[in-house]
Amino acid sequence: MKQLLSVLIMFSVVLSFSQEKDKAQLLALKKANNYVYEGNNLLQNDDVVSAEMEYRKAISEQPNSVAGTYNLGNTYIKSGNFDEAIFRLQEAAEAATSKSEKHKAFHNIGNVLMQNKKCKEAVEAYKNALRNDPTDDETRYNFALAKACAEQQQDQQDQNQDKQDENKDNQDQKDKDQQDNQDQENKENQDKEGNDKEDKKDEGDQDKKDGEDKKDEDGKPKDEKQDQGKGNQEKEQQQPKPQPGQLSPQQIKNLLEAMNNQEQKVQEKMNAEKQQGVIIQTDKDW
Repeated sequence: MKQLLSVLIMFSVVLSFSQEKDKAQLLALKKANNYVYEGNNLLQNDDVVSAEMEYRKAISEQPNSVAGTYNLGNTYIKSGNFDEAIFRLQEAAEAATSKSEKHKAFHNIGNVLMQNKKCKEAVEAYKNALRNDPTDDETRYNFALAKACAEQQQDQQDQNQDKQDENKDNQDQKDKDQQDNQDQENKENQDKEGNDKEDKKDEGDQDKKDGEDKKDEDGKPKDEKQDQGKGNQEKEQQQPKPQPGQLSPQQIKNLLEAMNNQEQKVQEKMNAEKQQGVIIQTDKDW
């Protein structure tokens, strides 16, 4: 009997606690809804700052308040804080329990992305919205716009990439041509230097050979010897050749010199005899 009484008392306490908890949740939900309602009125009057404060109060009372989070995201859209708007709308989409709520959250996410020219991401957001409500004409229209925009951006990106690739190819070809020209110029300079060295070497060898050709076996220059020989030959040609039985001019010259010398000796002897007045006999050597 006592055990049954204890169980009943415990059940009564738990039931009472549960009822109190439900009452607290209901009270919090009511407060949150009131804050959301007040925020909506402020937002309609374009008092974005005050509306944001009311929505934050709603989330504080009920963290899973889809309406509070969703409307807070919309206030960020109006204030131009797009990153925070997407963050709050994604929270609302995750916390939403109905397809209608999810559809609205994804639809607005797509709108924010389109304002930021993120067409490819917007396409995915609208797809998620249509999965939750395929009949919404506005979402389907926005999805078509986002898809066309994404394709256009992709084409532009491809064109820019092609242009960059073309510019890179042109620059690479230009660099290659410059390098080839530089290599060709270096090669021509090297060939020219090699040819100059070879020419100088050939000239040196030829000069040496010419010098050796101009020398005879005795090491004397052949030209000099040839010149001497040529001079002697010309000299001999200039002198008249003696006729048979006649003296040559050189022989006649030698005889004249001998006669002059002999005459000079005789004259000297006669002069000496005149000075002394005596005859001097000379002994001849045998």
